[in-house]
Amino acid sequence: MIPWWEQALRLLLAMALGGVIGWQREATEKPAGFRTHILVCLGAALFTLISAVGFFGSGADPARVASNIVVGIGFLGAGTIWRTGASVQGLTTAANLWTVAAIGTAAGIGYYGAAVLTTIIVLGVLTLFKGIETLIPRRGLGHLIMVTADRPGQLGRIGTSLGAFGVNIEHLEFSERRDSKVVLQLTLRLPTRMSRHDVLVALGDLEGVDEVRWEDSSVAA
Repeated sequence: MIPWWEQALRLLLAMALGGVIGWQREATEKPAGFRTHILVCLGAALFTLISAVGFFGSGADPARVASNIVVGIGFLGAGTIWRTGASVQGLTTAANLWTVAAIGTAAGIGYYGAAVLTTIIVLGVLTLFKGIETLIPRRGLGHLIMVTADRPGQLGRIGTSLGAFGVNIEHLEFSERRDSKVVLQLTLRLPTRMSRHDVLVALGDLEGVDEVRWEDSSVAA
């Protein structure tokens, strides 16, 4: 049986570790901040304690509580993810909540060293790795928005211009406006280290094109 003071220690540790990570997220204005991370970490620790203390000697499987924590946090994390245009936002926040729940579980079961070490690693990933991530060359997606005249062959001319830069069109949507203009939304597969400025200039020089702009397709926190 775990004495009450050690139970309190585990819960307080979970609250502190969740708060440290939540502080970093709050400072960077992310969707799930200080209080959310404390509650997730504290709740996971409490559920773990309940499984260890409440079912002690009953023959029940405490591991089921941990597995249900993972499922529950999955639903919570899904609520932080949304899509805007070609960008997916909130994946890092969802993964962060999932990891914070694991930290709370570790604190609740008494793995203090693992809980503290994981917290330090998470803070390092969130702060130090962000700069490293920008240095990684990638062949990614881009979202191009164009306003052009509604005239025969215009889409073909746009496709030819993009093809000259080695850009592949993955998806295309268009909508007509009342002023005889068409708004094109193109999802493009971009070559590595392609000059986006040159593409914008080439498309902007096409006859009938009024506006063209990029929207990065990214996975954000």
